[in-house]
Amino acid sequence: MFQIGELAKRCDVSTDTLRFYEKNGLIVPAGRSESGYRLYNADNQHQVIFILKAKAVGLSLDDIKELLDIRLEVTEHSCAEVKAITTAKLTLIDDKLQELQRIRLALKKINDACCGKAEQDASHCSILSALE
Repeated sequence: MFQIGELAKRCDVSTDTLRFYEKNGLIVPAGRSESGYRLYNADNQHQVIFILKAKAVGLSLDDIKELLDIRLEVTEHSCAEVKAITTAKLTLIDDKLQELQRIRLALKKINDACCGKAEQDASHCSILSALE
């Protein structure tokens, strides 16, 4: 058992990050010392590593919480439930990518139409006109 500072060091995160995860129900201290300090164990360390890896692939805290809950009762859940979470995230990402592509094309169109001459004032700027 170790205190929050040691867990932070082992996971290469700040103690504030761990407190945030605890506040949001992602980790629960394994116990308390006689003086009231929160104590953590190797299971907590594995949870934090799981959280960090899940964040690295773009999962939200809600997604991560759901996955952690499934992980606690893994035999009570199906692989399809887990896959549904990542499939939903992929759909969201694909939607955002399509929207970004539409934005890029629109921006490129108005950007390409602009003469961009430094010696010409902006009163006739096609970009400003297109945005009005």
